[in-house]
Amino acid sequence: MVDVLLGLQWGDEGKGKIVDRFSPDYDLIARFQGGPNAGHTLYVDGQRIVLHQIPSGIFHPHTDNLIGGGVVLDPVTLHQEFDKVSAFGIDATKNLCISERTHLILPTHRALDKASEANKGDDRIGSTLKGIGPAYMDKTGRNGLRVGDVLEKDFTTRYIRLRLKHQKLLDALGFTEDITAWEEEFFGALELLRRLRIVNGEYYINDRLSRQCRVLAEGAQGSMLDVDFGTFPFVTSSNTISAGVCTGLGVPPQKIRDVIGVTKAYCTRVGGGPFPTELHDETGERLRAAGHEYGATTGRPRRCGWLDGVALRYACMINGVTQLVVTKADVLDGFATLAACEAYQIDGEERAEVPYHLSRKPVVPQYRFFDGWMTDTTQYNDYAQFPSQMKKYIRYMESSLSTRIAFVSNGPGRDQLIRMPVA
Repeated sequence: MVDVLLGLQWGDEGKGKIVDRFSPDYDLIARFQGGPNAGHTLYVDGQRIVLHQIPSGIFHPHTDNLIGGGVVLDPVTLHQEFDKVSAFGIDATKNLCISERTHLILPTHRALDKASEANKGDDRIGSTLKGIGPAYMDKTGRNGLRVGDVLEKDFTTRYIRLRLKHQKLLDALGFTEDITAWEEEFFGALELLRRLRIVNGEYYINDRLSRQCRVLAEGAQGSMLDVDFGTFPFVTSSNTISAGVCTGLGVPPQKIRDVIGVTKAYCTRVGGGPFPTELHDETGERLRAAGHEYGATTGRPRRCGWLDGVALRYACMINGVTQLVVTKADVLDGFATLAACEAYQIDGEERAEVPYHLSRKPVVPQYRFFDGWMTDTTQYNDYAQFPSQMKKYIRYMESSLSTRIAFVSNGPGRDQLIRMPVA
């Protein structure tokens, strides 16, 4: 069986910690989409580490980790992460493998990303400039190079051919930076890549399933950034929802069991795009400060706002979420009043659905307000200890989303995760 763990907002929901905590219950953790634009933050032996490419189960020696074919891989980022993980005494050559179908991010992809974003001016989407979009464009355009290609004798020839094609596009965009250093890093990192376990990913994972192994598919970004069902065009370049598991790993739909959705107790977003519940006032600043809301990948300050129940219900629906994990509930400890959006008002009409194009018309969130609990909850280790106002807020989320909340996180630590009683 395959369980899926993914974000329900615009990313940054705290998925890395949850995967790390759940990993001992699984035999294999598999990334199925995205690239180094992901930033999954873990705390290992009290130290903070951010993973961008390697699955979050890497710190559990008896759990294998797979980078699936739906991912786009930057060998340089992988090399840097490999060194970070090694510093903790983990030998990733033993419990990390990579699908040979995984597409590579080339130095010219990064250059194209940077040049394209610069040329968009006020219409820029807030790209992380990691080369993800151009790499996926080469994938769909049937031009890309894949991990399996690095084992072929003619890899350098094929690289040069694609680089020349990219150079024409860069010339047209007026890009003049020297990327020689990027290329040196890239080819140096390929030496590590060739030493890792490169596997036929779909056969590998299905063989594990045939032997009754437990698999957790780890999503990157969030559901509202899905290229098809997110807030287009302010989205990522891959399918971030549960359907992407099948195409990203090569597993059949009937193998999927639980879909575990992760959401913050409030809402954040990095980069451009619509954000109906965003707070542009002191409360938004307080949320950012209390939650340390800065991008794990870019370091950019995150936009902050109240919980968006309309978007969450939508994300639960399209993913088929069977259970929820609510993170950063402790960030709300110091707020006397909380709010949750129950509907959007658009053109004077109240709507409970996410519209086709969320950014074309002004959206006025319709809020329900709650009393805060004004108590430090980070020391609690049982739901019974939660203040009554906190219980009311959590149960409201559960009832409004029609999905069971299984866990509530009350701090960044691996053990700060409270199991919810079954109602």
